[in-house]
Amino acid sequence: MINQLKTRHLLLLVFSLLVIVSCKKEQEEKPMVDNLLLQDWTGPYGGVPAFDKMKVEDVKPAMLKGMEMQLEEIEAIAENSETPTFENTIEAMERAGAELDRAFSYYGILSSNKSTPEFRDVQSELAPLFSEFRSKITQNEKLFMRIKALYDETQVHPLEADQQRVLNLTYKSFEMNGANLDAAKKERYAAINKELSSLYTKFSNNVLNDEENYVSYLTEDQLGGLSEGFKKSAAQIAKDKGQEGKYAIVNTRSSMDPFLTYSTERELRKQVWNNYYSRGDNGDKYDNNKIIAEILKLRRERVELLGYKNYADWRLQDRMAKNPKNAMNLMEAVWPAAIARVAEEVADMQAIADKNGDNITIEPWDYRFYAEKVRKAKYDLDSDEVKQYLQLDKLTDAMFYVAGRLFNYKFTPVPDGSVPVFHEDVKVWEVTDKDSGKNIGLWYLDPYAREGKRSGAWATTYRSHSTFDGPKNVLASNNSNFVKPAPGEALLVSWDDATTFFHEFGHALHFFSSNVKYPTLNGGVRDYTEFQSQLLERWLSTDEVISQFLVHNKTAEPMPEELVEKIKNAATFNQGFTTTEYLASAIMDMKLHLADPANIDVDTFERETLAELKMPKELPMRHRTPHFGHVFSGEGYATAYYGYMWADVLTSDASEAFAKAPGGFYDEEMADKLVKYLFAPRNSMDPAEAYRLFRGRDAKIEALMRDRGFPVPTE
Repeated sequence: MINQLKTRHLLLLVFSLLVIVSCKKEQEEKPMVDNLLLQDWTGPYGGVPAFDKMKVEDVKPAMLKGMEMQLEEIEAIAENSETPTFENTIEAMERAGAELDRAFSYYGILSSNKSTPEFRDVQSELAPLFSEFRSKITQNEKLFMRIKALYDETQVHPLEADQQRVLNLTYKSFEMNGANLDAAKKERYAAINKELSSLYTKFSNNVLNDEENYVSYLTEDQLGGLSEGFKKSAAQIAKDKGQEGKYAIVNTRSSMDPFLTYSTERELRKQVWNNYYSRGDNGDKYDNNKIIAEILKLRRERVELLGYKNYADWRLQDRMAKNPKNAMNLMEAVWPAAIARVAEEVADMQAIADKNGDNITIEPWDYRFYAEKVRKAKYDLDSDEVKQYLQLDKLTDAMFYVAGRLFNYKFTPVPDGSVPVFHEDVKVWEVTDKDSGKNIGLWYLDPYAREGKRSGAWATTYRSHSTFDGPKNVLASNNSNFVKPAPGEALLVSWDDATTFFHEFGHALHFFSSNVKYPTLNGGVRDYTEFQSQLLERWLSTDEVISQFLVHNKTAEPMPEELVEKIKNAATFNQGFTTTEYLASAIMDMKLHLADPANIDVDTFERETLAELKMPKELPMRHRTPHFGHVFSGEGYATAYYGYMWADVLTSDASEAFAKAPGGFYDEEMADKLVKYLFAPRNSMDPAEAYRLFRGRDAKIEALMRDRGFPVPTE
């Protein structure tokens, strides 16, 4: 009896210890498993991200756990003993990683909209781990064998069109990322990716450092030529930075551009210009030149493992251009006309400077300033006068109007506090179908520049549409870097900024209009996805938008017809500058990746390449190499920056189709075709085929040349 009691007590003790150990283990795992960033989204509209509760300290455990969970799902697919089918392999892959996808939505906000030194440290730690994670999937041999078996089988017995498209894209992605390599090459391929991921993060953070720390503080006697609204905003920024009584010109395009256009202080223009165009190129610990050289070497080594001669050949094989030669042919066809126009523009500017007795030779920091004077002289068009009619709130209403006419969407403001946001400046609208009232999704707008927010303008999605496992509504955002106006002041923007605002909204409409089943088909071909957004820019200058929404910020009077006429007459003004600064960056991107990177000196290469191109000395590339984030903070636009021009050929050609339609840009039949063939399919069909269905033929470069006022090439 005593022995039995002892045994019972011993068993109870062991059980208690197990419970304690189990509880302790649960406590240790709980921060990961229950991490907010991984949790299902709750609340209205099919669930929304809890942006108001995200914390930097949650990021690393969430990403680690999310990757672990997805790899377990992938391993289960790879180890499935059943014969590979589309359902048990490709559809299973489409479902995998839901938790990690949610975490990446928060991660993207912290990276792009709310970066801090603390987050950047975490980002640097995670970058190589993300690379290892991706390699574990793309180099999972058993998984690839299942995908390949399906792919080979469907070359004889094809699947349904959308299923075949998903399978083809999946197979190609694995193939391009080394799935067919032997073990040793796979190991090196993965190691290169890991090293590159760290370099991309360092590159981005270096640029962000220079944007945050190179600020020009002005005194009241240095504000000549600047508008009252700009001065008030600059004063507020200086105050926020602890420099009350001064005026801050921050190192972003939205601050630099208007300052260079209007400031009468030439030496200050030079200082602001140098700050902006020297980002990542200041010879200090944040200098990016050596990082770029290393990126180029690693990219070349990686694609050589796959048997490609250079990175550009590898990258462009699944783009519309197909190869570097086709992309270069387009850029080289436009370049001579662009630099010839620059020479004309500079001559016009120099003539005005000489007439005014300014005793200068036009330099890059003078271009915007004197171009504005030429605009006034040639077209009697004052950009500051135009700005008085370009209020951000009214432009937002204008975009909603266009979306209503073309897509049948209605945008309704969501009451403050009903949907969590990551900053008080972010506003949210519900998007519904005007007829049925059906919810399409939510649109978030984050309009203002601030510390920790990357420069530029962009669109993103937190949740994309698909009908896979039930329909999903879209959560999309537009992000800008407008300088926040002083309290009570209207935010007035330039015509170029208004165009960019419409452009990014075009991306959002592309997200909202998606009509695909599988998540993979919400992707896009890089030199095509800019087309839809560039096309939407054209509605800014339609009569319907101008007459209803471009009203004076003080009087509410509509823009006078004579000013509208001046804007239209000046449509091709300064196209030399606009086209050349862009093309120089696009050509540089391509040439850097075609060159031998073995002993490349990035600074020397940039200077020598520009000299070979006969780059006009009076203007820089839009993105100088040391801060060319499109190309060196990741791979999305690497050897693909040309894609904006490739897309613009489509844009110009499609715009002519609208212009010739009976109802013009609001023609109902054309709008239906626009949505059906150009927006809704996303990547569910070949882009060239989609465009032909819309236009009845391929696009022609002649429309682009006409748009820019350049000579049209003859056969």
